[in-house]
Amino acid sequence: MAILVDENTKVLVQGITGREATTFTQSMLEFGTPVLAGVTPGKAGQSVYGVPVYNTVNSAIQAHPDINTAIVAVPPAATKDAVMEAVDANIGLINIFTERVPRKDVCQMLEYARSHAVRIVGPNSLGMCSPGKAKLGAIGGPLEEFNRAYSPGSVAILSRSGGMMTETASQLCIHGMGISTAINIGGDPVIGSTFVELLPLLADDPQTTVIVLFCEPGTSSEERLAAWMREHRFPKPIVAYVAGNFVDKMPGMRFGHAAVIVDGNTGSALGKVKAMREAGIVVVDNHGDIAGAVKILLEKNLAGGE
Repeated sequence: MAILVDENTKVLVQGITGREATTFTQSMLEFGTPVLAGVTPGKAGQSVYGVPVYNTVNSAIQAHPDINTAIVAVPPAATKDAVMEAVDANIGLINIFTERVPRKDVCQMLEYARSHAVRIVGPNSLGMCSPGKAKLGAIGGPLEEFNRAYSPGSVAILSRSGGMMTETASQLCIHGMGISTAINIGGDPVIGSTFVELLPLLADDPQTTVIVLFCEPGTSSEERLAAWMREHRFPKPIVAYVAGNFVDKMPGMRFGHAAVIVDGNTGSALGKVKAMREAGIVVVDNHGDIAGAVKILLEKNLAGGE
């Protein structure tokens, strides 16, 4: 099994004729993910690598009623309308690739999606995958590079960084461990699916044995996760790494991500590490230590240890 995307995923690409969307549409098709249709207003009748283009989401759904997933890659100012159009079409999963979406628009579309029981991942998400089953978006790059970094296995990755998610997967695979599901949740301050919202899905996934979190300074998402962990008995071990701890040591340092706003200890790398460790999460000091920590936990699981 996997969460969110699997062999039943059928994709619509909104903004498919754009440069980046065209590129990741090709990589998804090469992987074998069924991309059934694309939408770019005014370009109906065209095609992108054989994928038919429509003017509206409704037109695409009428022609391809099996679509259950959308990836949004339109300009920031058009993102809210694109997401709401997909929600109105009853598409259950929407991955927002676009970055720099106005925060007010994000809040409005997230509220609208939740009121319709639609899950959003992103904004500013490169995508997600279940190796051997489905690849959504731009993660991992071209097929040959993707296959080097992602092989099937039992480790799930939830990451605020798209590029470092692939680096994390690659390190695990080099050490003989594969991936069940990998999701780039997005690096913006307000996102559709947080660590806390996705962990229960992984708890119920029989393929996933260990979970890896790639964290960053800014926002209180990891602190909220730690509080949630203290209130719930989570059944699977979690390994976390918090990037950018140099920010804590250099007041006034600018970090190149939109969500890196630190207020005292709230949002700081050191504060996140402390909170997660107190909640029972294994937090490693260096990115290169992730694979070793995961391997120990997998071996404990095989041996039936706690």
